[in-house]
Amino acid sequence: MNLTDKVIVITGGGQGLGRAMAVSLANSGAKLALVDLNEQLLEETVQLVQDAGAMAKYYIANVTNEQEVESTFNHIKNDFKVIDGLINNAGILRDGMLIKAKDGQVVKKMSLEQFQSVIDVNLSGVFLCGREAASHMVESGTKGVIINMSSIARGGNIGQTNYAASKAGVVAMTTTWARELGRFGIRVGAIAPGVIRTAMTDAMKPEMRDRLEKMKAVGRLGEADEIAHTVKYIFENEFFTGRVVEIDGGLSM
Repeated sequence: MNLTDKVIVITGGGQGLGRAMAVSLANSGAKLALVDLNEQLLEETVQLVQDAGAMAKYYIANVTNEQEVESTFNHIKNDFKVIDGLINNAGILRDGMLIKAKDGQVVKKMSLEQFQSVIDVNLSGVFLCGREAASHMVESGTKGVIINMSSIARGGNIGQTNYAASKAGVVAMTTTWARELGRFGIRVGAIAPGVIRTAMTDAMKPEMRDRLEKMKAVGRLGEADEIAHTVKYIFENEFFTGRVVEIDGGLSM
């Protein structure tokens, strides 16, 4: 896919990886439809995209709400006339152990709300947005691309029952959608980042950050721009579909 003038929807587009992706795609000539819950952050990202010489609009929506997702994608289609790509980037963390025990007694459990809230955003939200994007692509005859953000935690990680389950599900949906949607000319891929440098990692205690860096073969954390580069690769390589790209600095070797 040549990204010039292509309309790309990014959920969680107000900050972090979503913002880095938006600016990167803008530099390649794409038009951006940014979805998030924080209007101020969305406005800031739109300005950065416009500074890069590209067009952008923002939409405030909760990706876990079916009616809001349907309405938002209809608005995007009305505003841009077409949807060429979707990056399912919105996600949350609610880390905690399945159970905590002391002296043979369980003192704390992961609550259903703690589990379900992550599944709702990271898995159900991906499902809803992917379904709506695919529907618009098929109806307009667009050979589009859907990219789902997974994580290397999808293989299981202590303290992340909810997050790991959601990110494993994202990969399963990616493979399924690639097989189902290929006949319409729609490609679907996933990216599984390792630990990426963000405001959250910058706020970590130095010893914790040093330990994370030493765990990686490259000896450092990843950068948001490196994930954005992978996004462009998936969009531009028309032989890529149904696979997940691990960008983790060798952490999972």
